Amino acid sequence: MLDKLEAIKLKYDEIEHQMSDPDVMSDMKRYIKLSKDHKSLQAVMEAYEKYKNILANIDHAKNIIHNEKDEEFRALAKEELDTITHQRNQLEDDIRLLLVPVDPEDEKNAVVEIRAGTGGDEASIFAGDLYRMYNKFCENRGWKVELVDFQDGTAGGFKEIIFNVIGDGVYGKMKYESGVHRVQRVPQTETQGRVHTSAATVAVLPEADEFDVEIKQSDIRKDTFCSSGPGGQSVNTTYSAIRLTHIPTGIVASCQDEKSQIKNFEKAMKVLRTRLYEMEHQKYLDEISKKRKTMVSTGDRSAKIRTYNYPQSRVTDHRINLTLYNLPVIMDGDVQPLIEALQLAENAERMKEAVS
Repeated sequence: MLDKLEAIKLKYDEIEHQMSDPDVMSDMKRYIKLSKDHKSLQAVMEAYEKYKNILANIDHAKNIIHNEKDEEFRALAKEELDTITHQRNQLEDDIRLLLVPVDPEDEKNAVVEIRAGTGGDEASIFAGDLYRMYNKFCENRGWKVELVDFQDGTAGGFKEIIFNVIGDGVYGKMKYESGVHRVQRVPQTETQGRVHTSAATVAVLPEADEFDVEIKQSDIRKDTFCSSGPGGQSVNTTYSAIRLTHIPTGIVASCQDEKSQIKNFEKAMKVLRTRLYEMEHQKYLDEISKKRKTMVSTGDRSAKIRTYNYPQSRVTDHRINLTLYNLPVIMDGDVQPLIEALQLAENAERMKEAVS
């Protein structure tokens, strides 16, 4: 393990050296890539320094035990050796996990898209419930949520809603939410009290910046239209909403949340860039899905991942067979226990990959 850590330390030092090179600093794309690599190795470097100190303390304690004549002093050294040996074993487990390759996109912001699926009006209402759940979850973590585009449901909720989430390590947490979410409950429109099953699809994409995807302006068709949502007097009177079409691929992105056409254009460009980037990222996700049985972060939107059963106050995540009986708390934004369980399952899969 020490050999691996020393090799990574050499790479870390080399990255620091390159980042101080004027030629590299003038190449923004390369500099940003090096900065990300540098940041991704910091936790390993901190563990490496701690590991070296523990190994030195173990050698020191063993030296006392073998050479010291004072029995009391030797007894203290033995006690110390037991403690730091346990610390070393725990740290080695932590380092093994740190050394397993992680998803390079985990530190990115995310673009989240929620769409009503089967179930008519009830599916749209459920899509609205999911949006409020994620909004509260992000708020509790101190992440910023920016609404991009939406289509209201006829009886409430949303047929579709798209929003950006901005913060530290957002995609690494939110990626586990990609897939089909089912709800089982008595709809508001049901007069006989029968439980119905409806669904909504969630897609979580790593936000692409301008250095990830280059888009020629000549490849974009821009259309303007009147926004239909909140916005005061400008709603339905000014052409502030933006629809962008990437001509080579046919991918469309729109934004109507802002009163300013320029701001809507910037948000729509962010979504368009992300959707183009997703086409490449999906190849990476497909490769993961071949290796991992849990498929906890593969982004397979057709996979049924979770069921929310209101009569039993039950939430079941089908990927890891986890059932919790605290549905109201989860719908109020406490998604963290589910995400932590999924992370644990994925880490176990990553460890298997590393040793196989």
